[in-house]
Amino acid sequence: MTIFKEKLGEEYLTTSEVKRLLEEVEAERAADEEREVRYELARAIEHVNRFAFLDPEDSRALAEELQELEKVDEETAFKIADLLPQSRDELRALYAQQRYALSGDELDDILNVVAKYV
Repeated sequence: MTIFKEKLGEEYLTTSEVKRLLEEVEAERAADEEREVRYELARAIEHVNRFAFLDPEDSRALAEELQELEKVDEETAFKIADLLPQSRDELRALYAQQRYALSGDELDDILNVVAKYV
């Protein structure tokens, strides 16, 4: 017997998109006086308020534009869209767990895309 529910789907979201979703949940909870905001929800709202830098449309557009580059997969594109690295060193840190290293030109291509949105 398992206590886990069936996973119906999976989709990557940027922090900015999550912020918008959590704002809706927070507004719904505020409208119902009997429902309180649980600790986990309050911490999640605090986190996205602190770390969501772009608006949801721009963060999604950035992630999609990054995915068009050769060495950027979907997961990495969303990490980059959330963290908005400004230097080669910051970008290399995101690729530290990958089995390959990016050349200076590839790093610059990614940073140029990020610079359009920052």
